[in-house]
Amino acid sequence: MMGRPTLPLNVTAQERGELEAIAGSRSFPHGLVRRAQMILWSDEGIAIREIARRSKVTSAAVSNWRKRFRDARVEGLHDALKSGRPRTHDDERIAQLLNAALLRKPSAATHWTVRGLSDETGVAKSSVQRYLKLFGVQPHRTKTFKLSNDPFFVEKVRDIVGLYLNPPDHALVLCVDEKSQVQALERTQPVLPLGLGYVEGITHDYIRHGTTTLFAALDVANGTVITQCKPRHRHQEFLAFLRHIERSVPQQLDVHLIVDNYATHKHATVRRWLVQHSRYHLHFTPTYSSWLNQVERWFGIITQRAIRRGSFDSVTDLRRRIEQFSDHWNQHPRPFSWTATADSILEKLARLSKAISGTSH
Repeated sequence: MMGRPTLPLNVTAQERGELEAIAGSRSFPHGLVRRAQMILWSDEGIAIREIARRSKVTSAAVSNWRKRFRDARVEGLHDALKSGRPRTHDDERIAQLLNAALLRKPSAATHWTVRGLSDETGVAKSSVQRYLKLFGVQPHRTKTFKLSNDPFFVEKVRDIVGLYLNPPDHALVLCVDEKSQVQALERTQPVLPLGLGYVEGITHDYIRHGTTTLFAALDVANGTVITQCKPRHRHQEFLAFLRHIERSVPQQLDVHLIVDNYATHKHATVRRWLVQHSRYHLHFTPTYSSWLNQVERWFGIITQRAIRRGSFDSVTDLRRRIEQFSDHWNQHPRPFSWTATADSILEKLARLSKAISGTSH
């Protein structure tokens, strides 16, 4: 008996090109590739039963995809989006979790843990962790800050940032500071070397062999440093370091020194020396704003790379290592890239002040 005639698909040349591309693809899902091939065979006049045999599906499946193609063309061959698993927690439950993390403290601790929030809210630990990550809430972390109380904070920020972004002609800009109490620590046992599968090992205890103070002046233009180690950090040592700078920099250049508010930098003897050397100009950072002084970043680098994990049997050994690192740095200097403007710094501090006072919203 003759079955019902199949309705024509009327595949256009453009659609045939799309179907052939899908049918020949190695990256598309196998089901989509098979459906495209079904439509191509059907357009060639091959019977539904034969197409079903070749595709290893039922005749009803072939008829279904033919209908989907007639109704929605090539788009109809794609799988419809599935609704997925329903949400376990509604918006109100998530809001309760976030409010607990943001607005309350645990009764017996300084901050929440995932387990503590789970016990407090009844939400599973895995879900608590997922929601905290999704909304960027990190109760286990803190960051430090200190707002300056300097009455001339704005003026000093603009002055120093101006030196960084637009330094004066025929002048050097040097960031100067001292790193005091650098300890010569000798580990009580030899260092275990780095190896495959394990990290370098150092003992937690040590022998103290004394301290030194590292004076440094960083040239913001080229990244070179002028250094000296002194036994103390009084105004006498600072003045000796200024004389060392005087011998080290070209005489024809003005010298702008960026320093903090440590008392030795303002000592009367230091001021008299500066008056006698008129090419020197001091620029003081605001109180609690050592982050404005670029040499602090260099102190962090030498601490991380040459001091913290070292073992020194004497202060002389420590000073020698510091000099070696400084000499190597100056052979391949890298200036720090300062991009923040004075206005951007002041805007950020204004936002921080509003957050502290609770007026940020």
